[in-house]
This record gives sequence, C-alpha cells and structure tokens, in this order.
Amino acid sequence: MARYVVVRSLSLVVSILIATVAVFAIMHAIPGGPFDAEKAPLTAAQQANLMRFYGLDQPLPVQYLRFLGGAMHLQFGYSYQEPGETITDLLAQTWPVSALVGGMGLLLGILLGLALGIAAAMYRNSPIDYLLTTLAVVTTTLPPYIVSIVLVLIFSLALRWFPPSGWNGPSTWVLPTLAYAFIPVGSVMRYTRASMLDVASRSYVVVARAKGLARSHVMTRHVLRNAWRPILTVTLPLVPAIMTGSILVESIFRVPGLGMYFVTSISKRDYPLELALIFIVTLLTGVTFLVTDILYTLLDPRLRLSGSAA
Repeated sequence: MARYVVVRSLSLVVSILIATVAVFAIMHAIPGGPFDAEKAPLTAAQQANLMRFYGLDQPLPVQYLRFLGGAMHLQFGYSYQEPGETITDLLAQTWPVSALVGGMGLLLGILLGLALGIAAAMYRNSPIDYLLTTLAVVTTTLPPYIVSIVLVLIFSLALRWFPPSGWNGPSTWVLPTLAYAFIPVGSVMRYTRASMLDVASRSYVVVARAKGLARSHVMTRHVLRNAWRPILTVTLPLVPAIMTGSILVESIFRVPGLGMYFVTSISKRDYPLELALIFIVTLLTGVTFLVTDILYTLLDPRLRLSGSAA
C-alpha cells in the first residue's frame, strides 16, 4: 500500500507539471498581454514598470520556475485584475462560497441519485423504472445553465418562492444548490441501478431470496452493500469539479464564488490566477482519484490480496 501511494503521488506531481506547463505555454503563445493599451490607458513607462513588478520581463522559464516555487508554498503572487490583493487571499474569500453551495448540491444530488437508483433497481422493468431511467437521462443531458434558467423561471418568477440571484442568506442558496444537484443525480442514479442489478443476479442473493427474506431487506442488506464500487467511482471524481465552482451557475445566480474567475482570468490575461486555478483543480482531481483507489483497497480485501500476489 505504501509503495502504491508513493507511486501515485509521484504521478500526481507529473500530472500537475504537465498541466501547468501546457497552460503556461498556451497563454503566453496567445498574442497580447495583460497590460496592453486596449486593456488600460497606460504609458510605455507605466507598462514597463508593471511588467517589471510582476516579473513579466523575465524569460519564460524563469517565470514558470518562480510560479512553481511559490505554488509549493501555496503562494501564487498577485492578481492582475485585483491589484494589491494576493491570489491566496482571493481564493480564501471566494473558494468557501463555491465549496458551500457546491458541497450542498453534491450531497443532495448523491442522495437523490442513490434513492432513485435503488427504487429503479427494486422495480426493474416496471413503469417506475422506465420513468426514473428517463429522468436520469434528462438530468444527465441538460446543461447546467438550462437547468438554472428553468429554476429561476419556476421558483422565482412564477411561484416567487426564492430570489432569482444574489448571496444574501439561506434563501438565496436554494436555487444554485438545486442547479448543482442536477449535475450528479442522473449519473449516480444510473450507476446505482446498474450495479445493484449486477449484484442482484449473483448466487448469494438468489439464496437469500430463496430463504424467504423480504425484497427490501435483500436489496438493502445484501445487494447495496456489495454494489458500492461503481457508485464510488462515479461519485468521488465529481467533488473537485463541483466544489471549485461552475462558471455558468455562479454567473446566473450571481454567486460570488471561484467559478467567475475561471473566465476573467483568461479574458484579462491574469496569468498567475489562471495558473493557480489549474494547479488547484489538477491537485484536487489527482488527490480525489488517489483517495478513491485507497478506499477500494481498504473496503475490498480481494483487491489487497490480488495486489500482494502481483
């Protein structure tokens, strides 16, 4: 296990290097810069001073190594679009907002997906199963911005239950949380149904049914307990994608989170912020997959035995 964790950690480091080098090369290959005349009315001397202050007058390898050295200490420098404010402070202000609304939406979506998947598996090939499967396909294919607009039209403009946008209290959290919940619910439901039906066809489940146990008891105590791996596979990788903020959801509901900076960092050529966001997303994604694999080996002894034999 220790060797496996070390190898995966090294591969994560390589992935971060590849991702940041690629983004660094692409954003510097695009013509223009953050302090061009069309972006701000600056004199040539002022532009030169800003380039020197942010280190943009240095060779590209030196700039990347400076970023990498700061990233190892979670220090990413200053944001171009928020002068005088470090990127670390900017992340500290906006990330908790994205993590809160994204975490609530993720939890709600997973719980709904599990409940709907269990119901679809218990009533296989019935009208309930067909209805839930159709619902899962719809929630999977609908883009988040369409869901967000529909939620605003129904719950804000028609029913007037919740405000359409803002971030002024729990009432403004409801609609973005529901929009985020639509992202995982369809996938979790489909994987839960498929995994439970696969386990339900195995011999020990057939024996449990032959003993006269109730179907609900068999499905929850014998089937669901052994159908967790595909569900875990689709659930955990959703964490970094949702909890780092959705550009469209946050812009529609005016959530002051991290998502809006993904767009502005590109349009305003905010190189340090763009690299910091890519670094964080890559790190979170790699750690999530590493934790998923570790949970596999801890919860399933057969994987540890096969790994030892290999």
